[in-house]
Amino acid sequence: MSLPLDPDDGLIVDEVGPWATEKHERLKRYIDASRGARMRFLPPTGAGASYIELFCGAGRSLIRDTKRFVDGSPVVAWKTAQASSAPFSELHLNDLDRARVAAAKSRISKLGGPVIDYSGLAEAVVDNIVRAINPYGLHFAFLDPHNLEQLPFSIIEKLASVQRMDMLIHVSVQDLQRNLDEYSKQGGVLDSFIPGWRATVSINQAINPLRAALLECWLSRIRSLGTTPAHGIELVAGPRGQRLYWLVFVSAHDLGQKLWNAVRDIRGQREMGF
Repeated sequence: MSLPLDPDDGLIVDEVGPWATEKHERLKRYIDASRGARMRFLPPTGAGASYIELFCGAGRSLIRDTKRFVDGSPVVAWKTAQASSAPFSELHLNDLDRARVAAAKSRISKLGGPVIDYSGLAEAVVDNIVRAINPYGLHFAFLDPHNLEQLPFSIIEKLASVQRMDMLIHVSVQDLQRNLDEYSKQGGVLDSFIPGWRATVSINQAINPLRAALLECWLSRIRSLGTTPAHGIELVAGPRGQRLYWLVFVSAHDLGQKLWNAVRDIRGQREMGF
């Protein structure tokens, strides 16, 4: 199936639900709020401030069932950083679909963004990115996979090995709920998403407490890496109130945590809604 085209530039776009704009608003707010920290790492005196996306898409999206086109996350990130007077010194963008990452690179390059592009499985490409970035720089990774299968824990583990790496991670509640029976089988998706989860989480419980237990197990595994998930985990819901995904911010540094807590709540305080 061919992807729709943006009439403004003739390049392909992704199709997304209307809730994507809520996710991007939080991304935008965090990048703007962190401009002061980023500025201290910018060349020529600093070691660099990079932006990383392993599932970048085409850089523009069409809101499903509408004629409304919006910027995708990599374009949102670059425009926001550029407007803050502290632009990223490099953007590392990956997508399994070469056409999508090519479209994203084209759009951002036209805006002056220094894109380094990749196309492959995220769990393999992350090794190349970790080798490419300056280990003394400041780095921000936005992990926005379509499902849990695309986000094995090894990706987070490798990114967390970098000293100054903040992460904003999309965890699909809907995918977990729909596919729990399949994912929880021996050797299934949960075994790569949360290694060792069977030792602490009983599968024989109601769906809400089970989701809560799985999330806490995953967060505990992240803490074991020496980095800290923020207490403020945002639930993004659909138009009928259906739980879609959690946005989880991770940082090893107090400043990142403070900035996230200052900008994360765009609709008024809500529970995670297990």
